[in-house]
Parts: sequence; C-alpha cells; structure tokens
Amino acid sequence: MQTRPFQNKEQISLLGFGTMRLPRTAEDRQDIDEKTGREMVDYAIANGVNYFDTAYRYHDGRAEAFLGESLEKYPRDSYYLATKMPTWLAEGPADLDRIFEEQLKNCRTDYFDFYLIHNVNKTVWETAEKYKVYDFLKAKQSAGKIRHIGFSFHDSPKLLRKVVSAYAWDFAQIQLNYLDWKMQDAKQQYEILTEKKIPVIVMEPVRGGSLAVLSPKAADILKAAAPEKSAASWAIRYAAALPNVLTVLSGMSDPAQLKDNVETLSDFKPLSEEEYKTIEKAADAYRASMEIPCTYCRYCMECPSGVHIPKVFAIYNRQRTRGAAGRAYFDAEYRLLGEERQAHRCTRCGTCLSKCPQGIRIPDELEKAAKFAAER
Repeated sequence: MQTRPFQNKEQISLLGFGTMRLPRTAEDRQDIDEKTGREMVDYAIANGVNYFDTAYRYHDGRAEAFLGESLEKYPRDSYYLATKMPTWLAEGPADLDRIFEEQLKNCRTDYFDFYLIHNVNKTVWETAEKYKVYDFLKAKQSAGKIRHIGFSFHDSPKLLRKVVSAYAWDFAQIQLNYLDWKMQDAKQQYEILTEKKIPVIVMEPVRGGSLAVLSPKAADILKAAAPEKSAASWAIRYAAALPNVLTVLSGMSDPAQLKDNVETLSDFKPLSEEEYKTIEKAADAYRASMEIPCTYCRYCMECPSGVHIPKVFAIYNRQRTRGAAGRAYFDAEYRLLGEERQAHRCTRCGTCLSKCPQGIRIPDELEKAAKFAAER
C-alpha cells in the first residue's frame, strides 16, 4: 500500500477505510454485518491500510463500537483512528465532554489520532463557535486524548476561508471527486487548503458509489479506454493523484470493493493527460444523465414522515440512466420501497434541508419524484 507523509514523521496509507457504508445485514436497516465487516478490516490491515475513519452517528450509532471491537486485537500504535464531534447533537458545552467520553468507550481506546468537527456548514460552524468546540478539542489534545485536530466540510469556499483562518488546523476533510471538482467547488476548496498548507483527507471519492456505476454512456467511455479497470478505480485514482491529498477515504460495503481499492492504491499510478481527458468526457456524459445530486449519505434521515429520501432519489436517478427501460424499472423498484416510504408522504416540514451536505432542495425534488411516480 502506498503511503503519504504527515507532519514529516508519520506515514498514512493512501487508502483510508471509511465506516459510513459498512456491509449490512439487510438493505433497509443500518445493522452491520459484523462478520463480513471484521473480515474486511483484517484484510485492509493485512494489505497496509492504517487509517480508519468513523463517526458518532454512522450506522445509526453502531459504527464506532464495531470499529473499536474490530481493531482491539491490533497494537494501538499500528493504525490511525479518526472520529468526529457531532456538534449539532450538543445542547450545550457539557454535552461535548459526554459525547467525547462515550466515543472513547465505543472505540475502546484512550485517544484519537485524528479528531474532527463533523460536517461543518454555516449552522454547525456557528454552533461550534458558540460552544467553543475548538478550545474544547485543544484541551483534549493537551490532555493526550487527541493527537491531531481537523474538520470535515460541506459548504462554500467563502465559509471555508473563514474556518481555516479562525484557528490552526492539522488537516481537513472535504468531498472531492471528478464530478464535484466543478459541481461542488471541490477544486476551489482543495486550493484554499493547499494554500494554507493544510493536508486534505478526501471523502466521497466515488460519490456514494454513483461513480462506480455511472450511466451506460459514461461507463462505456471508461471501459473503452481501459477494459480491465473498474469505474471506481478511475475515481479513486483521480482523488489520489492530487499532491496535497493525505488519504482517500472509501466507504466500502463489501469485500470486492475493498479489494479493488487496495489493488488500485497499492500499485498507484498518477493519471496521464489522456486519462484526464477520458475522465472529463465520462463526467460530461454522466452529468447529462443526472437528475438529483444525492450521495446517499443519509444525513437527512430519519424523515419525520417516514420517507426514505435517499432511496427515493436513487430509484429516481437510476431511471434516468436506463433509457426506454427506465420507466419499468422505476415502477418495480418504487413499488418495492413501500407506500409508507414513498415521496408523496413528504409534508414539506423542512427538517431535512439543513442536514443535506449537497444543498439539495429535498422537498422540491421529492415532489418531482412523486409526480413522476403518479404518471402512467
């Protein structure tokens, strides 16, 4: 596994193991398939992966404990453990300490190597400032409970400049992939962090799995250029090719995805000029087929009205890529979703709006999906 230096003394694996999309026991639940998941962790470590990322709310609060148990048998200094403070769940400064101590217990550790303020956007940043979260983390760092302090980010370059200027950060985590390089201002965000000499950790390199599937036209472009390579490997290489990227986090849902990513970054080759042109052609083709830019992160869940928002969007987007057969597939998948989880149940309460990292106008898009579903 290729590594990159951090602060000139630590070597971080170029592939990071993300735990937001671990294998599950059933598609409609967040229960982790722990046997498969542990086998994946073991395989990752055996193949040189040493960076493991989790969060307090991943898999409805199960991911930290799963990772803590899976890593417990390995020497603590043989891997780097990262988790995040869900500032939006705190009702006051006292909650910060309660959550942090719970995380240490969940992860079966005495300290975190990398610790982030989670999902920084305008609202989260205001709360973090109000509760002095950075000062709280610095105190934990002084006490030996945190080694490196950073944040994960989902907002505008303007806010990012404000955040990076406010404090001294060891690293930052941003959504970066060849689609969002333009669509979500990832290019400008990467440049801001590089300017400030803040190492970048990449999340969503395969955009929630969508860049592993693509539309038929986009997939054909990549396949014609390299028949032996997976679509996902193109996305992983794109992120890893950037020199200020420390590690590329991949939320892998099955062993095949893990093996493909390990292979891609164990024998990592930067993209050629011709390969960049190929990716741009594929991205253009895929953008033309896209309807809703959802990454299936589930931050919008649970919906008070019971709508399975990311599943509705996934089904709706898929019909756009299937041509003439799209309608039939949509009807079948949408029916299986169940009436109680379908788009028409949305009451436009707006609870989801502030939670979406992509800034999707969720009620409007659900209305569009509901209208499409009602057409016959």
